[in-house]
Amino acid sequence: MAGRWVFAVVFLVCAGLLGVAFYMEHVMGLEPCPLCWLQRFGFMGAGLVSLLAFLHGPTGWGVRVYGFLLALTAGTGLGIAGRQLWLQSLPADQVPACGPSVDYMLEVLPWMEVLTTALRGTGDCAAVVWRFLGLSIPGWTAVFFSGLVLVGLFFLFRRPQSRSWIRS
Repeated sequence: MAGRWVFAVVFLVCAGLLGVAFYMEHVMGLEPCPLCWLQRFGFMGAGLVSLLAFLHGPTGWGVRVYGFLLALTAGTGLGIAGRQLWLQSLPADQVPACGPSVDYMLEVLPWMEVLTTALRGTGDCAAVVWRFLGLSIPGWTAVFFSGLVLVGLFFLFRRPQSRSWIRS
């Protein structure tokens, strides 16, 4: 039962982080770059897996499956955040050129080309437009994705709890 509530908390954290992302976009006026959009999808995936795990309330190997899926979605998001942090660390002369907005790419390009362009990153992705406690937005998303990966791995590799009352 405790695992079920951990998944509920993970879902609420993901929903809260997406709320912060939309606040930063629509209230603070920060335009998300292609890698930022992909990180949002990472949080959506982790949140969806956690919501399903909470609603399903799995036991045994089912908890391991949800743990694996959580680690996979959060690990993908962590890789994308790492890519953006790498772009932000590049010297100015090595930063890729700025590209079109995500909205424009979705209107004009096929899905696979939008995805490959987004994964490559653009000059927009290398710009640091906000910091909190010394970390940029992808720095904070990397911190949260790392925590989600650890939670997923915990559920994937934890030992089944002994139920001595069943054996007596």
